[in-house]
Amino acid sequence: MNTSRPDSAAFADRSPANSLPRSTGQAAFSMNANENILLIRLKSIGDILFTLPSVHLVRQSFPGARITFLVSREYAPLLEGFRDVDAVIALDRAVFRRRHPAAIVKETVSLLRRLRRAKFSLAIDFQGYGETALLTWWSGAPQRWGSVYAPGRKWAYTQGVERARNLHPAERSLRLLQQCGLRLTGVRNQFALSDGALDEARRFFLAQGLDPARPTLFIQPLTSTSSKNWPLDRSLAAARFWQRRGLQVIFGGGPAEQAALEPVRREGFPVSAGAPLLVNAGLMKLSTLVLGGDTGLVHLAVAMDKRVVMINRSVGSSFPFQHQDWAVTPPPGKPVSVIPEDRIIGACARALAELGVGSQSA
Repeated sequence: MNTSRPDSAAFADRSPANSLPRSTGQAAFSMNANENILLIRLKSIGDILFTLPSVHLVRQSFPGARITFLVSREYAPLLEGFRDVDAVIALDRAVFRRRHPAAIVKETVSLLRRLRRAKFSLAIDFQGYGETALLTWWSGAPQRWGSVYAPGRKWAYTQGVERARNLHPAERSLRLLQQCGLRLTGVRNQFALSDGALDEARRFFLAQGLDPARPTLFIQPLTSTSSKNWPLDRSLAAARFWQRRGLQVIFGGGPAEQAALEPVRREGFPVSAGAPLLVNAGLMKLSTLVLGGDTGLVHLAVAMDKRVVMINRSVGSSFPFQHQDWAVTPPPGKPVSVIPEDRIIGACARALAELGVGSQSA
């Protein structure tokens, strides 16, 4: 899968620099315009998105280089919004789960050949797992940078940086680049949604009887981990509250969440579970406010410069990047299920007020 990199000059640096210290070092080596850089992060949606500020920094540091991103195939569409990426290598990890020896050998050999033939000058492993460390080493790049999760994997890198557990995942990736010599002068976190995805989202709005011009609340109630989920009945209560006050409400989700969201459908709320990832992104882009748990789709909203209210387990988890104040957390040691409805509704009310959106009681 390949993507063309449009002119990025139209995307100004609107994000303030975060609290990371600025590196005073120079790039660790010089790059020629025709050389290649490989970036690796196989999964998942949120963690791939957390590399976006680092992708911007790599492009800023090496404006003439060709940047390739290695990712698991199911997440490859997400890279369409990474405008600084020139090409995508999509690894079909499902082949390995099916345990068909011939298919596994074919996929592995194909990937390894492609990595070697590209003659990458620099490979950066943002994930730091055993498989990604091995792929970084196999690339043959003379410079290999990596986030070190376990000491036994450090051998794969020419520069390995130990994982800083106390940092936001996006800050950890930026720290890796800084420690390897890149200069951080500002932080960008800008996902570029295509016009096609936005048009398809508008068609979904109209098909559901929604008006893109009206204030809309997008609710993403489920995450990949049950312990991160706020109870669905409370999400429904919040939806009813804001619907009575004049907001349109739509619920989002992935294909695997369609059955779990059936109670939402029964109450008459539109549900986008099963729609393509970038269409869901378009629905959030058209919405006024996004409410949800610590999950990839909500982090995608943050990268599109949307105001969110995120329900997090703790302040130390992956809160909205550069916007920790957008997170709502339970008391220390308590699950998110103890957060009352009125606290979430109040957080939404404050966010809507910031956006200049009033509500009208039904």
